[in-house]
Amino acid sequence: MKKNFDPQKNYEASKEKVGYVSRKEATQDTYDKLGFMSGLEVHQQLKTAKKLFCHCPAGVFNKNDVFDAEVIRHMRPTLSELGEYDRTALMEFKTKKTIVYRLKNATTCTYEVDDTPPFPIDREALNIAIEISLLSKLNIVGEVHITRKQYLDGSIPTGFQRTAIIGVEGVIPLRHKNIRLIQLSIEEDSCREISDIGHVRTYKTDRLGMPLIETVTYPEMMNPDEVKEACQYIRFLNRSTGKVRTGMGAGREDVNVSCKGGTRLERKGVAHTRLIPELTHNECFRQWALLQIRENLNNHINAGEWKIEHKTLNFFDYGFTYAPIAEAKDKSDAGGSKYKIVAVNLPGFKGILSHFTQPGQCFANEIADRLKVIACIEKPNMLTSEDLAACESPEVFEKLIKVFNANPDSDAQIIFWAPKDDVSTAIDVIEERCKMAFEGVPPETRKYLLDGTTIFERVLPGADRMYPDTDSAPIPLDDEDLKRIGKDLPEEVFNRTAQMLKWNIPEDTYTYIHKNNLYPLLATIITDLKYDSKYMGCFFGHRLKYTEGHYTCPQTFDPNRIYDMFAYLNKQKLDKGIADKMLPFLFEHPQMDFESILTSLRFKKATKAEIESSVSFFKNKYKAIGRDTTAKAETDWIMGELKNMALGNISMAELSNIIKSSK
Repeated sequence: MKKNFDPQKNYEASKEKVGYVSRKEATQDTYDKLGFMSGLEVHQQLKTAKKLFCHCPAGVFNKNDVFDAEVIRHMRPTLSELGEYDRTALMEFKTKKTIVYRLKNATTCTYEVDDTPPFPIDREALNIAIEISLLSKLNIVGEVHITRKQYLDGSIPTGFQRTAIIGVEGVIPLRHKNIRLIQLSIEEDSCREISDIGHVRTYKTDRLGMPLIETVTYPEMMNPDEVKEACQYIRFLNRSTGKVRTGMGAGREDVNVSCKGGTRLERKGVAHTRLIPELTHNECFRQWALLQIRENLNNHINAGEWKIEHKTLNFFDYGFTYAPIAEAKDKSDAGGSKYKIVAVNLPGFKGILSHFTQPGQCFANEIADRLKVIACIEKPNMLTSEDLAACESPEVFEKLIKVFNANPDSDAQIIFWAPKDDVSTAIDVIEERCKMAFEGVPPETRKYLLDGTTIFERVLPGADRMYPDTDSAPIPLDDEDLKRIGKDLPEEVFNRTAQMLKWNIPEDTYTYIHKNNLYPLLATIITDLKYDSKYMGCFFGHRLKYTEGHYTCPQTFDPNRIYDMFAYLNKQKLDKGIADKMLPFLFEHPQMDFESILTSLRFKKATKAEIESSVSFFKNKYKAIGRDTTAKAETDWIMGELKNMALGNISMAELSNIIKSSK
């Protein structure tokens, strides 16, 4: 060990050695060097009246955490058809979780709690899934086979999710390349997690069983921007049907990322597309850092002979000053039987615990995250001899070096505290994660954080968790039904974008228009009412977006009211400029008639002759008050005086021309 070892300096040095650069500084060469590769699993709730396998209403949510009953379950793994256990199921079994489900009679029936076999699949949901599959250029299967996918995290009370493949091998177009799709499947949504503390995880069941589609791409995105673009395209394609749910949680993405020499890791349930570039960027570098750690370890340690040492410590022998340890001590009796404090020696891990993995995180975080998830020890749950911000005095770790007879130049130490029943699992978790470091990047499902980093959620599941659903018969798909569904497909998102480009609509409006499926309404107003396409694109993509963010609508706003507004202006021969003023009133009072809105705006109809007369009046007034005599200054002043009078009667451009031509 180097004398005066500084964990923060080691963190910065390892970050530099990994070659980490910020998202803004990264180029395609950066990602080519890392071997960046990403694929997507895009989930989207369908807008149906009923849930997928029962007759409960879909889209009805329990507010204020009011519930009628609770069901408690403990999950256990089962053998697959091949006689094997899924690794994720085994991990979840280790957690010894008690799963609590809060039920509301209005949204839950005996099917959701696995006391009733499934009803036949909801045909409305199936038809929507077929429509989206056709839009995605997927090959539709001849027969739908429902399978079971194990989930032992408790998110589904049955312990499995019913799912079925609808289409395979499709394609979506991006700006500069096409991305192939592996499949689209339909499945039932999971519960909403309320809390996960210690060994108790609590869920609401209102979302459970709602129809959900999953679109899976090949890992063909080679930089974070392509991942975001592909995700947006799939979301916009889904929304173009007008048959999917929107809002927080209705669309979620699992983002799979790997680097050269790494492995596929899954970022679970990303709710905001805007987070994808930062998440994928940091995850790729995280894997690159773990590969650097692997190289460092294997250069001086024989992985086959490596093992940890651990000792139970007395709370009173080390003079601990860290508050969470004192709290743990207070939870114990005099003999320390309820909580224990344990020290672990990691031979050869000096410099590894403080090695950079993600911005603001190091390898020690990899261990702490697993202690939280698998051993169910709430954070903060451990200290290390290489904490970036020291929480305990150096003398504590110096004493540990003597207790373990450790090598101060090469070994590292961890201290953790936990209920005695969780200590054994915690020791196993620490040793397991450290041994994984010799192999590189462990396959994981990780949870995203808003700062662009991720934390461990569970082991990445394998194929062993899939098996046929013996309660559901195969469903043949009729060719006539496929033809009927195929006749009514909406225009492709790619073609919609191309048309908006031809209409000279600014590109910064496209995301909002696609996201809210406003293109059909936009096209109808341009075609039927003959309004200027660029103006209308900006009205939707800028003005409506601003209004939505700054005003409150008492109910879900119906965008078709905008068509009615412009049709009214056409009929009354009013200038479109007044629409900007009318929109906030319309948004806040959706039922108000347009004449009342104009009255609220104090709008008065004026003829062109009346406006010309007012221009002459203000020209004379301007000369009388002796202001700046330049033509521009005069025009600007009169425009300001007559703006409200002209608004809705003539355009501002026409008012300007009248002023300039007036003598």
